[in-house]
Amino acid sequence: MTPFRRAPRERPDRPPVGYKIARPMLSADGARLGFRGVSLGGDIVYGPLDDARCGYERRHRPPSRWCACGFYCLHDAAAAIELGCATEYRDTVLLEVAVLGVYLRHERGMRFERQRVRRILWPRCACGRRSEGVLDTGEGILGWRALTGSCAVCAGHRPLLRFDAYAGLGGPGVTAACDERLAPPAPRAPIAADLTLSLDQAGGADGLVPQLAAEAALLQARLDWFQLQLGRLGDPTDG
Repeated sequence: MTPFRRAPRERPDRPPVGYKIARPMLSADGARLGFRGVSLGGDIVYGPLDDARCGYERRHRPPSRWCACGFYCLHDAAAAIELGCATEYRDTVLLEVAVLGVYLRHERGMRFERQRVRRILWPRCACGRRSEGVLDTGEGILGWRALTGSCAVCAGHRPLLRFDAYAGLGGPGVTAACDERLAPPAPRAPIAADLTLSLDQAGGADGLVPQLAAEAALLQARLDWFQLQLGRLGDPTDG
């Protein structure tokens, strides 16, 4: 029988670096950055420098070999970028983190006790332009607002927190920028600011009237079709 051998204890000269995706948040008072994970502990908001908490609320110090808790990261940024392409993760950003405290290595990355976020990389704006800052998405959890990257054009009259000011909320050593390798979020539904922009681009209300009329005609045609189908369902003689 092969005797059990412990993994060698590592003593690196500097903290290892890893990459992960996370959902970006901003505190209700606008003074602190936060991030939500995408798997276990996704309801926990952690700061740019923070300790892991057990997502199962067990009383032990992450990372435990007998639990799945702790921060996770991948060794390769490309692998994290690929993960962010999944539909359910298109609202995430890419984080470059310094791995602090106790950590456990696995095939593709590490699970660890404490982390410091060094770089926050945002995808392009949903319109395809480079993001220039962050906006409130209108969603969030108690005490925290969810964020999305945006260009100045799409921000319109809404307050756009520029990347340099946003990164400054994370403390010294934190940077934020747009990374065009990342998959952009799905296009959002038009809002009043977008309608104002469309009016300007179309040369005023007169230029937009034909577009609106065509949309209304299409909607009416679909409503007529649905009413016809409902009528057939309610008619027992219809074969």
